[in-house]
Amino acid sequence: MTAAPSDVDVIVVGSGPNGLAGAVTMARAGLTVRVYEKESYIGGGASTRELTLPGFLHDVCSAVHPMALASEFFRRFGLSERIGLAVPDISYGHPLPGGNAGIAWHDLERTAAGLGVDGPAWRNLFAPLVEHSRQVAELTGDQLLRIPAHPATLIRFGLRVLEQGSPLWNLRFSREVAPAMLTGVFAHSIRKLPSLATAGAGLTLATFAHSVGWPVPLGGSGSITQAMADDLIAHGGEIVTDRYIQRLDELPPARVVLLDVTPRGLLRLAGEELPPGYRRTLRAFRYGNAVAKVDYALSDPVPWQNPDLHRAGTVHVGGTRAEIARAENAVARGRHAEDPYVLVSQPTLFDPSRAPEGKQVLWAYTHVPNNSGLDQREQVTRQIERFAPGFRDTILATSSRTARDLENHDPNYVGGDIAAGEVTMAQLVKRPVLSTDPWRTPLPGVYLCSSSTPPGPGVHGLCGWRAALSALKHEFGLAEGPDLSPGSKG
Repeated sequence: MTAAPSDVDVIVVGSGPNGLAGAVTMARAGLTVRVYEKESYIGGGASTRELTLPGFLHDVCSAVHPMALASEFFRRFGLSERIGLAVPDISYGHPLPGGNAGIAWHDLERTAAGLGVDGPAWRNLFAPLVEHSRQVAELTGDQLLRIPAHPATLIRFGLRVLEQGSPLWNLRFSREVAPAMLTGVFAHSIRKLPSLATAGAGLTLATFAHSVGWPVPLGGSGSITQAMADDLIAHGGEIVTDRYIQRLDELPPARVVLLDVTPRGLLRLAGEELPPGYRRTLRAFRYGNAVAKVDYALSDPVPWQNPDLHRAGTVHVGGTRAEIARAENAVARGRHAEDPYVLVSQPTLFDPSRAPEGKQVLWAYTHVPNNSGLDQREQVTRQIERFAPGFRDTILATSSRTARDLENHDPNYVGGDIAAGEVTMAQLVKRPVLSTDPWRTPLPGVYLCSSSTPPGPGVHGLCGWRAALSALKHEFGLAEGPDLSPGSKG
């Protein structure tokens, strides 16, 4: 890209949370910004739409947002001041055979008290991390090549990752409930269990469950991206929908281009413009296994055997630690699990506006091999029914998407990989290149800002924010980012 005259300083391709975070940051710096979005609506996976019946609002991909309160970008942006966030007393629940359940209360001490003989072990695992949860957020929300700002917290966190990411993961506990609860959180990463990457991501999420909580955005995930879009427009930016950019040369001249796309998307957009070595690196970037998603319109709340689960925003369905590990490891070997792990969100328990009065929406996904074309509606329904007898009788309608369907909806979900790249220790360091500034590409003024860059997947806006900070520094000579707080002019 060149610095040719233009009516816009910055172009952003993609209006997901990272693209909009980058756009907001550039607009707050006083630059003119234009966002291009291929769909008729904004937000990508962080959008909310009617998928089953009229009046039932479902989150298209992401539903519960631990990073909405923990992310440095969202803290600076003042997200909690701009939208309503319901923080359930129970961050997540974990049903077990026989009607028992592990309950992760927002309150760490209450959680430990409910775990009986394993309560002290749970407290010892999490108390030092919860006490320094903001430092944990900073450590895990930054790229791994930087010198850590909080070495003591890094050591505490790292030792726990080594324990829970290895075959030693059961040594701390003597009963089945606490290990199952941890495994349910670790399985968010869609990787084999145990592993260091899943333990790192899972311990981070579980720490937030006891510190900031796992909030449900009122009105749906789309309220998060709408808040960013509103701020962008208030500071002179614009959003162009129904415009699918196929090549960089389709864009008008601009000093900076931020691309909320995967390495595969960057190769498609730039092609031979990229140096051969960089193209080889992008082609070597690996995509992980996938999700298949099922949304339900329900006549009543899910009839969980354990009544505490009616107060949980998130429920991890799959049984014991061994059962979940067996299911996830089958997927890691390229097979569909017979009894899959299912991640469930119950938003209407905390936000009745998502459905007609008295009705419910239920969000669920399971893990499948990359590029799977198998509909998992029956497998997901059967697994929920296992812990909630009578669930089938509450179903009014369903919407089911395979892994291939998810990629067709959003090209960033390569083969249904919602993390925009496999989450391994190697690819958390080299995401997608080994660099202290991995957002900056070899093309002048072109930056990558998707979840394929540090710190990786999640609705946190950090990838877009850090890409924008890099662009402000290198293209505009601005060493400090703008004020993002509500009411500020930037």
